[in-house]
Order: sequence, then C-alpha cells, then structure tokens
Amino acid sequence: MSSILQSMASLAAAGTMLLSSAVDAAAPQNDADGLLFLVNRQWRISQNYEPETRLTDVPGQVRYMREDASLALEEMYAACKEELGVKLKAVSGYRSYDKQSNIYNSKLKRVGSKEKADEYVARPGASEHQLALAMDVGQESDKVNLTSSFGGTKGGKWVRENCWRFGFILRYDEGWEEITGYSYEPWHVRYVGKENAQRIYEANVPLETYLQAWRAEKLLEIVAED
Repeated sequence: MSSILQSMASLAAAGTMLLSSAVDAAAPQNDADGLLFLVNRQWRISQNYEPETRLTDVPGQVRYMREDASLALEEMYAACKEELGVKLKAVSGYRSYDKQSNIYNSKLKRVGSKEKADEYVARPGASEHQLALAMDVGQESDKVNLTSSFGGTKGGKWVRENCWRFGFILRYDEGWEEITGYSYEPWHVRYVGKENAQRIYEANVPLETYLQAWRAEKLLEIVAED
C-alpha cells in the first residue's frame, strides 16, 4: 500500500473511532459501568453483571454499593444527621441477579400471578439494585420504611430535597409511573453523580426523560462538528 493510501486509511480509521466515541457518549444508558446506565422493565441488565462493591459505613442492613455511590451515601447520611438531627439507615443496597430472582419468585408465590408480582417487585435484570448504585433509604426506629408514608417523614422530605447535593436522584417519583414503569417509591435513590443529579433535580424529570434529552443534545453536537 502506498504512503498516500496508508495515510487515507489511517484518517478513515481515526474518523471512525471519533464517530464511534461520540455516538457512545450520546448513549450512556448502554454503559453498565457508567453512572447513567438505564435499568427498567424494558431495559434489562445482563444476568452475568456483577460490579465491584464496598461495605458502606452507615447503619442498616444490605449496605454494599459501588465505591463512588457508597462514599456519597455516607456523606449524605452524615449531612442529614447534622442538618436535621435524623438518622437515616440503609434498607437495601446491592442485590445480585440471583438475589433479585429469589425475591421476585417469593413474591410470585405469595400473590399468584406475574401481573400482581410485577406491581411490587422488579423482575431479575430489571432492578437498579443490581448496578450497586441504588439504595432503599429508611429512618432508624421508623415503621414506615419502604412504604409511601416515608415520603412524609422528616427524613423522607429531607432526602427528596437534598439527595441531589450528594449525587443521588429520587428515581421513582409520584406521577412518573407511566415513564419509569414503577410505582412511587420515596425511599429509592439512585446515584448518578453530582452534575447529573443537579440537572435532573432542577429539571424535575425522570432519568428516562433526562437521557432522551442527553442523547438529542449529544447528537446535535456530532452534527454541528461535521
């Protein structure tokens, strides 16, 4: 191959890599190790996906999360205690595919149909908990944990208004059911990083809507650069 053809081939390969990188940037919902990977009833995560996790230093039960989310959760819990005097606790963090499968099958046996089970529990592969970026939050010595009543407690209200400061979003807000596919869960927060969390909080939209806007914005940038 002549030097000119070699140069042309190199430029073409470089252009393909740049385009591929730009397209990837426009689709963060496809990166399971990223902060914006989308998991819901339609978008599933692989059965084999197992992230590295860390035991979060907060009160509670299932406290394992990815390191970045874990450290942010510690910061958020400390701030809630300092600012409000309320001690939050971890109810459920990382859950493997197999663990989620056991939870779902147990609920299925109790309610008798997949339609009913789907109202309460995510199917395996459809739970954000498998990403180790989500935490079900509760208050210590509180009997309304994992119920909609948590949203009316001091801790629940504080989490709603402040979790974005630490990189979390309230994932399943009231009125978003048709978009997220899940019922109102004031206890479920999802780590997306501080910049994304602030933008989502200020826009007051679910993650699905935010990602659509993100993709449109990035694709426009690609077109503008051509």
